[in-house]
Amino acid sequence: MATKPGIPKGTRDFSPAEMAKRNYIFDTIREVFYTFGFQPIETPAMENFSTLMGKYGEEGDKLLFKILNSGDCLNNIKDDELLERNALKFAAKVCEKGLRYDLTVPFARYVVAHRDELSFPFKRFQIQPVWRADRPQKGRYREFYQCDADVVGSDSLLNEVDLVQMIDAVYLKFGIRVSIKMNNRKILTGIAEIIGQADKIVDITVAIDKLDKIGLDNVNAELAEKGIPAKAIETLQPIIQLSGDNRSKLATLRTVLATSEIGLKGVDEMEFVLNSLEHLDIKNEVEVDLTLARGLNYYTGTIFEVKALDVQIGSISGGGRYDNLTGIFGMPGVSGVGISFGADRIYDVLNQLDLYPKSAARGTQVMFVNFGAAEAAYCLPLVAKLRAAGIASELYPDSVKMKKQMSFANDHAIPYVVMVGESEMQSGQLSVKNMVTGEQGAMTIEELVALVAKA
Repeated sequence: MATKPGIPKGTRDFSPAEMAKRNYIFDTIREVFYTFGFQPIETPAMENFSTLMGKYGEEGDKLLFKILNSGDCLNNIKDDELLERNALKFAAKVCEKGLRYDLTVPFARYVVAHRDELSFPFKRFQIQPVWRADRPQKGRYREFYQCDADVVGSDSLLNEVDLVQMIDAVYLKFGIRVSIKMNNRKILTGIAEIIGQADKIVDITVAIDKLDKIGLDNVNAELAEKGIPAKAIETLQPIIQLSGDNRSKLATLRTVLATSEIGLKGVDEMEFVLNSLEHLDIKNEVEVDLTLARGLNYYTGTIFEVKALDVQIGSISGGGRYDNLTGIFGMPGVSGVGISFGADRIYDVLNQLDLYPKSAARGTQVMFVNFGAAEAAYCLPLVAKLRAAGIASELYPDSVKMKKQMSFANDHAIPYVVMVGESEMQSGQLSVKNMVTGEQGAMTIEELVALVAKA
């Protein structure tokens, strides 16, 4: 027996029913994006590898999917280079392209490439797949969709306030209770300064970002491995475990960071956002979380992460401000801030909490039984009339046993089945069966349109 073909680990197939749920997610997020003034763009699945490399930190760079050059990719590789077995050096010669890791770096490249066509501030959204060579596990995939919204060309913290409102609006529509966690990379930089380890800011943020995954002891061990002195690690403990409400946390930080100019600037920025949100009707909790570091190197200010409160899963949204990203591509001085919704994790959360509305399962609403050529010809205009009224309808394509056709309707959860035989063709009345209740009756096509539209 032939082996069934498989798919790569960390990827998934989606059935029509699953796609209906996914499209509900995309449509809901897209609707909110439009409401907040964002416009759609798309970028290629692959980018030049030079565009991607070096933008995500050492750990992120390891997760980039590389694409072998087409043709004879070994043409310019010497035997001694192969024997050297230097993977990075080899990849640099045979892989000029890579699959995008996220949508933010390609967006920065897009802004630079199209700078003469854009009016700033520019607000864009993208809903496209990304790829990461990560270890697959529950809630973590190698291919997954991101739903990103970013504003570039504005330093205003009102953009951060808008993003929090947008996060709140999206999850209210989904019915998911979330905690919107906030921090500021300037605060983290200030912390690194006051413990005397300013040059280790990347190592510190990468480590403490793992606190909820690996625990405090393992974070401290990783900090020690990175060369952070024991005294500095000890000084860091009460800071990263800071408790209390948002106001008390900021007040404590003002005292702790009194000698750090950049740290105090981060506190000021956080306070502005929180003060602005107080006057808005935000339904979900907003929490200052000093362990939030977002291990990507390009963040420079406010950072966000969203956690579902009723499901054990990783973050379902994240983002922040990145003042220097376009500068990497030769366009300095363009500030940006954005948020990314993890559609695949949202899908899993909605499944676990059974929060999909019935309207999300869009399928055929009316099926006509096929009794033969004459009956099928009579039904075709009726099907067309239903479709013109926006009702998903179909005529079973083959004149086969009634049992098979009714089984098809049951399998596809089609709520109404129409049977048109010789007597129905003569009377102009349709025999309509409600597949949910089992009731059956005669009605005109106009009455059927009204019935289904009302359902």
